[in-house]
Amino acid sequence: MKLRTILGLSLCSAALSVAQAAPGKSHPESWVPPGLDDWKDVPAQSWHKRAADKQPIHQGPRPFWLVDNMDEGPLKERLQSCNTRHLKRSDFSIGHRGAPLQFPEHTKESYVAAAQMGAGIVECDVAFTKDRELVCRHAQNDLHTTTNIVAVPELNAKCTQPFVPADPASGTPARAECRTSDITLAEFKSLKGKMDAYNPMATTPEEYLAGTADWRTDLYASRGTLMTHKESIELFKALGVKFTPELKTPVVDMPFEGDYSQQDYARQMIQDYIDAGVRPRDVWPQSFNLDDVLFWVDETPRFGRQAVFLDQSAPTPENTSLAYMESLKAQGVNILAPALWKMLTLDSYGAIVPSEYAENARTAGLDLIAWTVERSGPLENGGGWYYQTVTDAINNDGDMLTVIDVLAREVGVIGIFSDWPATTTFYATCMGLDQRR
Repeated sequence: MKLRTILGLSLCSAALSVAQAAPGKSHPESWVPPGLDDWKDVPAQSWHKRAADKQPIHQGPRPFWLVDNMDEGPLKERLQSCNTRHLKRSDFSIGHRGAPLQFPEHTKESYVAAAQMGAGIVECDVAFTKDRELVCRHAQNDLHTTTNIVAVPELNAKCTQPFVPADPASGTPARAECRTSDITLAEFKSLKGKMDAYNPMATTPEEYLAGTADWRTDLYASRGTLMTHKESIELFKALGVKFTPELKTPVVDMPFEGDYSQQDYARQMIQDYIDAGVRPRDVWPQSFNLDDVLFWVDETPRFGRQAVFLDQSAPTPENTSLAYMESLKAQGVNILAPALWKMLTLDSYGAIVPSEYAENARTAGLDLIAWTVERSGPLENGGGWYYQTVTDAINNDGDMLTVIDVLAREVGVIGIFSDWPATTTFYATCMGLDQRR
């Protein structure tokens, strides 16, 4: 009990450190991450090599709470006996948009929290603004649910669909669609990040910004500092974490405004890492568009070697076959990242095991990355979309660790995206996974 109390206080300390990060400084070079105050005079590029050892890793009470909730068995016993006094940062643990289970996604605060939980790799989803600057957002058209834009009249007016209130009498929901390409970089940086949510029956902009799921929280949403892609690179270097930027599929027609092509967009994202002096081996560029991945493979092969093809297609006999996996490998794709459910199935005894998709991918020589744990809320009713192929084996939150274990030890994934990286860091530490890939 005493140990759990200490761990809980550690998590509070981590959150406090995030809350104390200087919000008014727009350039990460002038901001020193928590625990690095004595490095103010050290060049930012030098932090990358030492930050991982300098900063303590905080796991908080959640991993142990999940273990307590597990079904009895050898895995639970092993995790219960795990010595976590010396947690290690792990590339197995990937911060999905930072730590958005409790922090506004793709904000400085969310990224810092992910690093403090031991994520070895952190994600910036990349979209572009009207003046073609790259920024961290999950989608080009999500500003209305992830920022306060609809409550800023002069910027709401620039949205593709400015806020329209709901009509409770007819049951007509509120409408809004605000894109990064609707506004300039300066306007984007004036916004504040919030938990990704909205109230569909809102009659005012302020009501529309509400709606956070009851299994998340607004406790840490009082400040959400938006970031450019370049700022995220400098921040991640300072935090001692690696990079997995995702080139988001545009919702506007490309070429944008007639002369900014998809290739320009893909090239610009990689150029930011080249300009920042980041080693290609520390970057896992991602896209759901296979053409983007092949573009990197062909044009920037050192970065293309670790380019990740995100697969969200519905499974068919063709796209789960060994021949399909071998065709990806033959084109230069080395890493495949499907939703976790595509890599899992149930055997005749109802146990979770690797799917044919996963087995064929591994046979073809593809590395696998899974997404996303800690994103479904309570799992007592089967886990929803992310667990759809193993729903019948899911009935409590502790089953998440069983899924992680099957993905790690039987499927053989090299990393797992999590909305709360402390859980995947805890598992990686307990199982002795390498600190770095």
